[in-house]
This record gives sequence, C-alpha cells and structure tokens, in this order.
Amino acid sequence: MNLSDLNNIDPNNLGSAPLIFRVILIALAVAAILGAGFWYDTDERINNWNKVEKEEEVKKKEFKDLYQKAANLPVYEQQLADLKKSFNNMLRQLPRKAEVDALLADISQTGVAAGLEFELFKPGAPSSQDGFQFMPIQIVVTGTYHQFGQFVSGVAALSRIVTLHNVTLKGISDKKGKLRMDSVARIYHYSDEGT
Repeated sequence: MNLSDLNNIDPNNLGSAPLIFRVILIALAVAAILGAGFWYDTDERINNWNKVEKEEEVKKKEFKDLYQKAANLPVYEQQLADLKKSFNNMLRQLPRKAEVDALLADISQTGVAAGLEFELFKPGAPSSQDGFQFMPIQIVVTGTYHQFGQFVSGVAALSRIVTLHNVTLKGISDKKGKLRMDSVARIYHYSDEGT
C-alpha cells in the first residue's frame, strides 16, 4: 500500500479498503473507545479509590487512638477514682456553716497562743467564688516576726482550710521590735442546705 491508495478509498465503502488501513482504523476506533471509557469511568474510579485509601488511613489512625485509650481505660478509671477520693478528702476539710463559729474561735486561739495582740478580728459577709462560699475575716494583730510565723503556721495546721490574703507587715515606731500585720483570712465552707 502506498499513499496514493489512501486517496482512492471510498468513505462510504470502507470494507473495500486495504486490509492494513482497516486494521489501523479499527485499532484507532478501539483506542478511542477505550480512552473515552477510561476518561469517563476509570479515571473517576481511580480518584474514588485514592479518596477511599486516604479515608482508610484516617480511620486506621482513629482506631489506633481509640484502641490505646481503651487499653488504658483501667488506668484512667483508677485515676478518676483517686481524684474523686482526693476531692472528697478536700471537701471534708471545708467546714459546714454550723462549724464556722468554732473555726473562728480556733483562729483567734491560734493567734493568742502565738503571743499576738489582736487589734481587730472582724468576720465579714459570706461571699462566693468558683462554686464555694467563703467568709472573709479582717485581722489586725501586733507582735514580733517570729510570733507571726507561729500564727501563720498554726493557721496552716488547722484541720479546716483557711487562707491568708493581702498580708502587710509594718513596723510600729513607738514599740521597738513590734510589727503590725494587717490581713484578710478566708474560711472556705459549703452550705448545709445542699447536704
């Protein structure tokens, strides 16, 4: 077959064309059909396959994380039980409203036992903070530095939670070696109404 034979091919009667031309034409038609099929169907399937593979990796990672959490569940449960026990122990250190008066007396006795002289011991109105109630007590006492240390240590050793805030120490000019401590003690408590 030569190029002049291509000019003599009748497009309406391709069956009479030379064999090589028909084979090439059929191969081109099959390639076009396969290319179109790949373009419209297979390419989309490959993209979906890649998407599913990525989702599989994400799911594997999620499974691994959940498996590790599940494997550590007994440890987490024990930690939670320990935290609850610790929280309940701390709650027991908070006095009920009925016990606040006794705690006020304990604070006063701690100061007297340390050798401090009280100028002011004034309980204030109860307030709330972070779900707990507290009673502020304005305290002004005079004494030596070591007596203040004994007082603060004694307050810290009380069986109930008492904190000291806004502590200021000033020297007293007419009394040598004496200091004045001005502070606010807070007695934290919870209401008896909820218990």
